[in-house]
This record gives sequence, structure tokens and C-alpha cells, in this order.
Amino acid sequence: MADTQSVDYTSRVPYYTFSTTLAEQEAELAANPLLQRLHAARRGYADDPHRPIYHYVNPESTLNDPNGLCFWQGRWHLFYQAYPPEDPRQHWGHAVSDDLIHWRDLPYAIYPNPEECCFSGAALVEVNRVIAIYHGTKHGNIVALSDDPLLLNWEKLTGQAVIPIASADGSELLYRIHDPCIWQKEGVYYALSNGRDWWRPLDYLFRSTDLIHWEYLHPFVESDRFTLPGDDGACPYFWPIGDRHILLFFSHMSGGQALLGDYDTARDKFVASSHHKFNFGAYGPSGVHAPSAAPDGTGGVVVIFNMNQGKPTPGWDHIMTLPRRLTLLGPETLGVEPAGEVESLRGQHQQVVDLTLPANQEVVLAGIEGNAIEIGAEIETGDASLVELNVLRSPGREEVTRIAFYRERGYWFYENYADEGRSGRKAARESLLSIDTSYSSTLPDVRSRAPETGPLFLQPGEPLRLRVFVDKSVVEVFANGRQCLAVRVYPGRADSTGISLRAQGQDALVTRLDVWQMEDIYA
Repeated sequence: MADTQSVDYTSRVPYYTFSTTLAEQEAELAANPLLQRLHAARRGYADDPHRPIYHYVNPESTLNDPNGLCFWQGRWHLFYQAYPPEDPRQHWGHAVSDDLIHWRDLPYAIYPNPEECCFSGAALVEVNRVIAIYHGTKHGNIVALSDDPLLLNWEKLTGQAVIPIASADGSELLYRIHDPCIWQKEGVYYALSNGRDWWRPLDYLFRSTDLIHWEYLHPFVESDRFTLPGDDGACPYFWPIGDRHILLFFSHMSGGQALLGDYDTARDKFVASSHHKFNFGAYGPSGVHAPSAAPDGTGGVVVIFNMNQGKPTPGWDHIMTLPRRLTLLGPETLGVEPAGEVESLRGQHQQVVDLTLPANQEVVLAGIEGNAIEIGAEIETGDASLVELNVLRSPGREEVTRIAFYRERGYWFYENYADEGRSGRKAARESLLSIDTSYSSTLPDVRSRAPETGPLFLQPGEPLRLRVFVDKSVVEVFANGRQCLAVRVYPGRADSTGISLRAQGQDALVTRLDVWQMEDIYA
């Protein structure tokens, strides 16, 4: 391995040190040349027809993994892999929010050197400081600390990797070093560093009393019968959820996912009992990528993902999903809802009630349209085998994004009716929720994606409840508080803004449908 200690990896991005009170920091930010540059760059994209207006997108250049989501002194902080134009190596970009929805750009937070790049990692909030741990390429895992009001100033503990990527004597290590996360138990710090073998994600557990000296313990995950051969555990986040624990991660083979299970604190092992997915096809093009997560303070977990592009967009590409709140609905069941005050973005409102969908007829909602909207819908599907809600529809249907509900067309799900005997169990069949982007765009450079299709179990008589967020080049669909699908879309026509519905085989009833025009968080 090359000697990286002698290589100067100092970033070429302007670096600023800020004061330690909030008032002083705000005054300094108002005149900060780097922040002014970021503001100007964001304004330069204002006319891009595919750039979202209420999902977070970095102000300049591109991004990928979100990092270190945390709540500090009354504000949410989002960090991410940023590539500044004058030095396109990973730095930690930074944004802050009071409500997880309205994000304010801040200067870059963590800069490379001694590492080549500041790769992905996580944050741990303590009473008097925030600890960031991340992978410094060619060096190892690095710890940085901040305690100022807006987390503008970061100091790297020791100035070197605290968990080196290679042994001092060149001997083979028992572990691999990559994206880490961090938590604390009984005054002791624990760090999980992801690795990979052919059979399952291998996550390597370390502990420390001082954040400087780390002892390797063992592989962390037990009883993983769920992930695929070849999956790795990049970008791990390990947090309590309800009375259990969740390990969120990203596989470079199959995308964003999570294991639910129990934390055996006596053995320092995570015993997995179920598996959950956040993309239901390849993560690229146009799919959900890596997570960043933090406890919400009430037993749930807030998670945000980045999403891959499906079309060249000069100067930018990835975006963030809306923040999602994960909760425990049952021992092995996750709930998922939008997190934060997304309702604060609602503007003009239109409503439809008691709309019958005649079988096999498309119903276009006259005068109700938009490409930056929220839709709330409750649909009695009845005996219809398929109900679809179409968005971003052109008048002649040359372009359309199709959200489809396939009633009881998924796997048999006996566990839902375990106490109802054989006949009851036979009825326990999942439905499927799908976003089909096959005809979303007529543009020649849009990369096609197979329909994103995930399971959704509804109780007998339970209506389909949808919250659909359309934001220029992203469609996110939350269903019944138990499922969320998201894909990128790139309509090529300015008039691809319509909404329609359709039932297949039998009639269905839309008991309520609300549409809100959504405000621009950057305006």
C-alpha cells in the first residue's frame, strides 16, 4: 500500500472558520463568499424543468449519499456527499432545517485531508457536542467533532484515522474498513463498519471509551437469512425503533434495505428477524439509493435517501427523497409515513368526492393538474382487480406516469391470518403497488426502468389510502402508512401535468381526492 501520510490532500475549496454563538454565525453567514456562491448556483437552476422544488437538491454540482442526519439544538442537520466544482472529491455538504422540509444551505462542513475523500458516515448527538464518524479514503475511519450552534466548525480527532484501513506492520486485518455508524451504550462508544463477503453483508463491530482507541470485537449481525448473496452493508445506521432495533443499509447490488431485530447487549450482537426493502428493482437508473437515519425522539426513526438520476441533467443529478418516519406497527411490521411538516407546503387546493370509476373507462380530472403537487386519495377498490391513478399525463396520453394497485395479486401472506384457520389463511394474500414509468417521457435520453412494484397488505374492507408527491422529476407514493415507492421521471412535454383514474374489470369509488399545489422551498 502506498504511503498516504506524505500526500497532501488539502481541499481547494475555500474554508472558513465561524464564531461560536448563533448571532455571530448568522451575521458571518450573511456575508460569507462561499455561501453566496452556493446561493447563486441554486438560482442558476431555477428554470430547469426537471429540478425539484420541494425535495432537497444540493446547490451546486452533484451529490450522492446523505450522511449524518441528526437533531441538534432544535434543528435538523443533513450532510451529504458533495463534489465542489473546483475540487470534485467528496466533501461533506451541509443543510439545516427547522422542520425537515424547508432546508437552508450552509457551507461545506468537512473537507478532505489527511484523507483523499470524505466518504460516507454517521453522527451521534451528545449533550454538549456532535460526533461524526466517516470513511476517509486511503486512510480509514475518521472521527470529527463539532459543538457550535449550526455545526459549522469541525475538528478531526487526532488529525488521522482512528480506525486505520491497514495495520501498521502490514499484517492482514480481521475486518474491512468502510462506511461506519456510531452509537453509545453504558458510556462506551460502538462503531459499525461495513464490509462484504459473498454470502451476506458483513458488518464489523468496534468499541472505544475515548473515540481514539478502538478495539475490534466481531461481526455484528446474526441470523441474517434475508439478504442476497453478494449484498453488502454500506451506509449502515443502527437505532432503536419501538422496543426493537433497526439496521438500515445500502447494498451496491440490490439497493436500500433494512433488517429488523433485537440488540443482544450482553453479547453485542444484532439478531435479525425480518427484512424490509426501500426499492423494488435496481437502484439505478431512477431508483432509491443510500439512507441516512436518526431517532425522532418518540420511538420512531427518521430516514432520508438519495435517488439516482435517469437522464443527464447538466450540472446536477441526484436528489433526496422526502424524509420518512419509520415506526413499529407490529413485531415485524414497519410503518412508513412522510416526516416533517410537509403540509406546510400546501397551496391552492382542489377536491373531488364520491367519484365513481366505471369499469374499464379512464376518468380525466378536468381542471386539476400540476407537476409539483401533493395528492391525497381514498379509494374503495371493491371487486376491481386493478385501480390506477395516473399523474404527469399529457392531454393525448403521449406521456403518463401510472400508479397502479393490483388487488390481491401478490404473495400469500398467511401470517396475517394465523388465528383464523385454514380458510382464513387462504384469503391472506398481499396486493401490489406499482409505479410504472414506461411512458413517462418521450425524451430520447431518458433511461428506461421496469415498473417499481412492492407489496401492500390491506385488511378486508380497508380502503386504499394514497399520499402521492409529484415534484418535477420525482414521484413518491405512500400507501396506508405501510408502504412507500419512489422513482425519478422526466416528462418531455410542458403539458404533461394531468391527472386521471381508472378501474379494471369492476367499478371502484373514489370517496375523496385532494390535490394541493406545493410551494417552492427555495423561493
